[in-house]
Amino acid sequence: MEKKVERQKRVAAIHDISGFGKCSLTVALPILSAAGIETAVMPTAVLSTHTGGISGYTYRDLTEDMTSFAGHWKSLDIKFDALYSGFLGSFEQLNIVEKIFDCFRETGNIVYVDPVMADNGELYKIFPQEFPSGMRKLCKKADIVVPNITEAALLVDEPYRDGPYDKKYIESLLVKISDIGPEKIVLTGVFFDSKELGAATYDRTTGEIAYGFANRIPGYFHGTGDVFGSALLAAYLNGFDLKTSAQIAVRYTAASIKRTFDAKTDIRFGVDFERSIPSLLKDLNIIQV
Repeated sequence: MEKKVERQKRVAAIHDISGFGKCSLTVALPILSAAGIETAVMPTAVLSTHTGGISGYTYRDLTEDMTSFAGHWKSLDIKFDALYSGFLGSFEQLNIVEKIFDCFRETGNIVYVDPVMADNGELYKIFPQEFPSGMRKLCKKADIVVPNITEAALLVDEPYRDGPYDKKYIESLLVKISDIGPEKIVLTGVFFDSKELGAATYDRTTGEIAYGFANRIPGYFHGTGDVFGSALLAAYLNGFDLKTSAQIAVRYTAASIKRTFDAKTDIRFGVDFERSIPSLLKDLNIIQV
């Protein structure tokens, strides 16, 4: 009997794009595409390089183009299995993306928000102090939200706490973020000791909380949130549950970091996620290696 060919999944990825430096769309597009997912991109800004540790970059804001982008897609009756937003640079972009979610929301599709705005206990300097309230409003529209610990604290309006953490604190954050609106939460940057680092997941429907960890590698590596978030969505759209998707994303991100660390690559330039793609596809049961 001839095997039935499944319909290809399609994602709308709403992120900025940097000509050099691995983050945002230059990470999301190859990871999702390698996982067999058609990826339509809506650039929110174009930069010559990413901003982490690099100065002198050029920046062109594309806020004025986002509404016409969405309008053209809608006129073509394009359907999406997931709407995936990342870094958004202003309240205006938050409001536009909120309307895009409403415009393309359908029964069965996923609104997936990475609330990129902070790390290491601090809101990014480009944002005003009231920005988290705008991001919280966007997260109300989401099915899945993927914050780091700093972003989670800002979303629930609590002071940031440095780690190591305990399960009581992590699980309280998960539940409080879910109370904002999203059914599923994936919290990154979770660690209970100095040896392992990973993520925690919470599904409000089932009440299940789960954890996934990998060996901790010293240093701060730019773009790993985008690597993790894109791999998580790739796994989820390939039929894995939230817990397993997070475990796959943790393994893939850790492998990418380790390659970069072992090669002594300049950490400002991002992690070597490309050569770890075969292991990701094996985890997704797409190829055998």
